[in-house]
Amino acid sequence: MKPYKLKADIVTHDKQILAPAGTEMTDAVLREIIASNKKRPYKSFSLMHHESIGRDLLHCISHPPYQWIFSLGDEYRDLLRLMEKVHLIQPVLEIMNLLKSYDMYTYRHTLTVFTLSTLVATHLIDNYRDLMYEAVSSPSHDVGKICVPPKILQKATPLTSGELDILEQHPVSGHVLLNYYYGDTNNISALVARDHHEMKNGSGYPSGIHLDNPIAEIVVVCDIYDAMISHRPYRPAPYDNRSALEELTAMALGNEVNIDAVKALIALNRKDKPDYRDCKLSDEKRGAPPKMNNYRKIIGEK
Repeated sequence: MKPYKLKADIVTHDKQILAPAGTEMTDAVLREIIASNKKRPYKSFSLMHHESIGRDLLHCISHPPYQWIFSLGDEYRDLLRLMEKVHLIQPVLEIMNLLKSYDMYTYRHTLTVFTLSTLVATHLIDNYRDLMYEAVSSPSHDVGKICVPPKILQKATPLTSGELDILEQHPVSGHVLLNYYYGDTNNISALVARDHHEMKNGSGYPSGIHLDNPIAEIVVVCDIYDAMISHRPYRPAPYDNRSALEELTAMALGNEVNIDAVKALIALNRKDKPDYRDCKLSDEKRGAPPKMNNYRKIIGEK
């Protein structure tokens, strides 16, 4: 990982400080943090059968546009069977419980992105039935948000520059936490958590790398899509579905996000569910993004 100076403490689900603010996070420091965990191995449990997660997940995808996207008959049943095989370790499930208790949006968002990215992956990745190992990357992509104070996560007005720095550290925090829990620097969950705000052209954050990881690229597209069509504190209204897909199309044509993942998402939104390879992208925009969007805005910016 690129060296990164922490703007806030990285704290575990049980309030242990792994790295205080000001730490220069490097590969060597990360290895020290991993070695400090004497609690591994953790027990793992079925994601879909943990407390109310299965019911909550099905509720999240029961409303438009997700009820159209997941109207797939046998494919939907196969998807549920695949997700039934996903197990997460206890600390990650406890983080999901914490998020549910103080930031319901992030909790629901993790479930929706998990489901949607798993579905998109079944269309783009040949060995998708082996994705029970890869799919654990998306429900944990935002675990780093437990290190962001709720007052920042839920702020409706523009952030201060310091608040934005803390918010934009969450991919690094998630990467460190998942490495600490799993003890593996090649863990796909940790890599996706680190990279889910990076872009193919290097315009993302926190490191500005040129993203080239098929699983992470799918999660990026699904993460952006769900964030746009959902109600958020920093925006008085969500994007309508057309506008969200048009924004993603523009990002794909600009080499910011994976073009095939965007095509798959568009195909799933269509009634006849065509093969994504038959979808043609157009830069024409007929929708209108919502007004007064304070996403990533700093106080004083117009």
